[in-house]
Amino acid sequence: MSGPRAASGPAATITTADALHRFARDVFVRVGMSAEHATTVADALVWANLRGIDSHGVTRIPRYVELIERGDVNPTPALTARVETAAIILIEADRAPGPFAMPPAMAAAVRKARDVGVGVALVRATTHTGAIGYYTRQGARDGMAALAVSASTPFMAYHGARAASVSTNPLSIAIPRGEGEPLLLDMATSVVAMGRLLQAKRAGQPIPAGWALDRHGTPTTDPRTAEIPLPLGGPKGAGLSLMIECLTSLVVGNPVIAEALEDTAAGRQHRQNALTLAIDVARFGDPAAFHREVRRLVTVLKAQPRDPDVAEILMPGERGARTAERRRRDGIPIARAVHDELRALASRLGVAMFPTS
Repeated sequence: MSGPRAASGPAATITTADALHRFARDVFVRVGMSAEHATTVADALVWANLRGIDSHGVTRIPRYVELIERGDVNPTPALTARVETAAIILIEADRAPGPFAMPPAMAAAVRKARDVGVGVALVRATTHTGAIGYYTRQGARDGMAALAVSASTPFMAYHGARAASVSTNPLSIAIPRGEGEPLLLDMATSVVAMGRLLQAKRAGQPIPAGWALDRHGTPTTDPRTAEIPLPLGGPKGAGLSLMIECLTSLVVGNPVIAEALEDTAAGRQHRQNALTLAIDVARFGDPAAFHREVRRLVTVLKAQPRDPDVAEILMPGERGARTAERRRRDGIPIARAVHDELRALASRLGVAMFPTS
């Protein structure tokens, strides 16, 4: 897929992961989070920046602060188990930030998978989940095959519609391979994630045809007017989004899409629901043999005849892992528009801005 993904170029400033983390933590503490909660949310955002998923990194801080200040996000949530059996748990998230609610859900799914072979954790009434691969990677590093999806408010046009009808639901699958980083798929059900449209708008970069519609439902390549992403694969992405809403929001009794489209009071409040799944591969055979087969599969795929326009056949998560290694060493680029927005927020809240070069 072409188009804007990570901040780069002469308009970007450079900072370190530690500096970004301190800044994010200080901002969230200033708006009411405990140091523990603020650290947890900062961890997830900076991880996204390290991986090159800048649309889900610190650029989200002003939006999180806005949601806290208007009461949609609870900075001091109490997570509780509403339903629990040997294999499942339903966590009431109390409008917690997604990066605070999702790691305990993944950990619970992993714990149950160790006990009975598979574990499912549903999360009710969380908020923006962030880079969802952060959580499945957690499960894979615990030796599990892990899956996570989340449901949100309507941003994307359903196939055949010309208005925001369904969410751009993120979906991630992570597979352990015994050595190094897991295979890590992290995708939206739209052609492009909403965050990348916002990123293109901030940078003033044209977007490819087929990415989005404007507010009137007309196709556009102008990032200033692009508001409604289109579904990946037309009816396939739209159908997948619909089913994720059913598997998460409807199962936990917290509908999001219908409430929003009917413009109810609940539908006007930002909220999300999510599902995490862990499968203990050791229950089905020798995990070392499984890891060998994963590595074998990767090897044979990489050895396939290559498109001359492609430098290398990459596996899911490989580009992100390499980007993280480079950015830990050389620093994280922050787009000038994002830097200016964060600096204005820092000034308003009385928080020290992170240093840049």
